Amino acid sequence: MNLTTDRKRVFSGVQPSGSLHIGNYLGAIKNFVDLQDDYDSVYCIVDLHAITVWQDPKGLKENILEVAAAYIASGIDPQKATVFVQSHVPAHAELAWMLNCVARIGWLNRITQFKEKAGKNRENASAGLYAYPNLMAADILLYHSHLVPVGDDQKQHLELTRDIAQKFNNDFSANGGKDFFPIPEPMILSAGSRVMSLRDGQKKMSKSDSSPMTRIEMVDDNDTISKKVMKATSDPMLLPEKVDQLEERPEAKNLLSIYSAFSGETIEKVVARFQGSQFSQFKKELTEVIVENMGPVRDEFLRLKADKSYIVKVLNEGRERAVQKSAPVISEAKAIMGLG
Repeated sequence: MNLTTDRKRVFSGVQPSGSLHIGNYLGAIKNFVDLQDDYDSVYCIVDLHAITVWQDPKGLKENILEVAAAYIASGIDPQKATVFVQSHVPAHAELAWMLNCVARIGWLNRITQFKEKAGKNRENASAGLYAYPNLMAADILLYHSHLVPVGDDQKQHLELTRDIAQKFNNDFSANGGKDFFPIPEPMILSAGSRVMSLRDGQKKMSKSDSSPMTRIEMVDDNDTISKKVMKATSDPMLLPEKVDQLEERPEAKNLLSIYSAFSGETIEKVVARFQGSQFSQFKKELTEVIVENMGPVRDEFLRLKADKSYIVKVLNEGRERAVQKSAPVISEAKAIMGLG
């Protein structure tokens, strides 16, 4: 059975768990667009991950369509990339259970994000939240993915995926498992891909934050973008002269990094341009570059969001392509484990 692809395969996904913002755009979706011409790109809407914490069913359905609309509005071409919903391909959950039986409890205990997401009420967290790194591994391995775009906060999950793939290959080497799963490599994203809260430069921008002033959402109009940027937390000093001075100034670092990501200029060039400037003047320039980039994306996003029949058509076609790519893998994995 031939499970190979002519081009290296990239897999990634976005959770449909709330309003999308520029952190999702810069940290994930914009990178997906850049990769689709050079790789066999598989971009998932990971709704099974979203339900590891409670989701309103009606809201979840709407959010799934919104992520698909955001993908396309941002420049992902459904003819080039495979765009689909995770739960539409049952093999994701099937392989996740199989990998639950390969992964070790000790490995999951070391995952720091569970501790962060579960908080102090850890005993009441869902079992799904605890085991979701195994589902993430299944997402990646189901497509024999070679590369996974990751930020600093996701490296640990990919390391777990690599450990699971290696253990599977070793455990079942006598039954055709040797080298069955490619060991996926990380595509490390730039520092500008990790966007922090507009109110706290040490906290990641998040859909779940109670205040909308902490983030710029994809649906925000130009006036709202301007208002949020101008009210973003800064410090009383002038903008720094050197990049290394940003390490002690998280809010300045965040705003300058956002400018860098949208303008395409290096952080060194951005710092050199605005050194010694007042934050008030810089924020006007930052607003302009965000509006220039996000305005057309927002308008197309809103147009697509209103055309649900088209989005559903794209997702149905994407499901068929995802099944075609994944069916040989899940079939062979089951045979290797002696299932069915």
